[in-house]
Amino acid sequence: MQKLNRIILYCRSGFEKECAAEITDKANELGIYGFVKLNPMSAYVEFECYQDGEAEKLVKEINFKTLIFARQMFVAGPELTNLSNQDRITPIVNAIKGNISRAGSLRVEIPDTNEAKELANFCRKFTVPLRQALRANQILLKVENSLKPVIHLLFIDSTRCFIGYSYSNNNSPFYMGIPRLKFPVDAPSRSTLKLEEAFHVFIPYEEWDERLKGGLNAVDLGASPGGWTYQLVKRSMMVSAVDNGPINKSLMETGQVKHFQEDGFKFRPKKNSIYWLVCDMVEKPAKVTALMIDWLVSGLCREAIFNLKLPMKKRYEEVKQNMFFLQEQLKEHRVNAQIQAKQLYHDREEITIHVQRIWG
Repeated sequence: MQKLNRIILYCRSGFEKECAAEITDKANELGIYGFVKLNPMSAYVEFECYQDGEAEKLVKEINFKTLIFARQMFVAGPELTNLSNQDRITPIVNAIKGNISRAGSLRVEIPDTNEAKELANFCRKFTVPLRQALRANQILLKVENSLKPVIHLLFIDSTRCFIGYSYSNNNSPFYMGIPRLKFPVDAPSRSTLKLEEAFHVFIPYEEWDERLKGGLNAVDLGASPGGWTYQLVKRSMMVSAVDNGPINKSLMETGQVKHFQEDGFKFRPKKNSIYWLVCDMVEKPAKVTALMIDWLVSGLCREAIFNLKLPMKKRYEEVKQNMFFLQEQLKEHRVNAQIQAKQLYHDREEITIHVQRIWG
């Protein structure tokens, strides 16, 4: 039986340092100390705790939704190595036996790298016999249960893996932490997937009928050619698309879009019934953050989703600085709001922030 004294976090390849800095900060806030192991471009990070039991405490007490750079988080033991292609199952079962029982589901995963993608077929095939073995050893329930812990295997190659578990109420519900979305063939640009993913990540599905319903008024700043406007139109909203550039002809023909050929930083709506503000402009993070604060403090919108393009260096510091400024300004102006931020799968050198202003 392994000691599960570390946590594994998945992230975007190339953002391991940011993910490591963030988990170190979060752990230190809880008085938990350890050290990070990472390999550049590996798409995952290890945080090993100095004291037994503290990894378990981390995955329970760190709210997964507050992690910006992590796609998934689970408690794990040391890496299993030298797995034989004759029998990988026995050492895997022995490693987790005694650490968890009656888990609700199993995910056999890989890092999100081009090299690891070669393991995808192996993982799919290996899942079936491993699931049977875990059930036979009463580690995994015979029927999947979404309320129970999730067993994770992260294969680095076919002979090495990390084994552990996450809690279903404090993890990503998606395999590898990635929502599987299909690019709509009639969308004007692939950027449309960023906003669609943001809806899946930030807004509980049971609230979609209210918060993403038809008839709501929305503003899309920096809209051209209309990738984000497309998501709003698809949900039957009325959209003010603001950009000096052109908007997709098919979107304009819907009758749901009014195009304002103006500077997105200067535009302000004439009506006060705007529910959604969305913004994917390429500009310095501080400038975009200040613009969003102005809209929210002025009560010009109810909810906002916007992207911050990150610099090449000190990306984590840039994110912390802008998040702090956003929180402090809303607090100073007595704006009650829920703030979430994530580097989404469809983001690149950027993060996506969601703010819901709450009245009453």
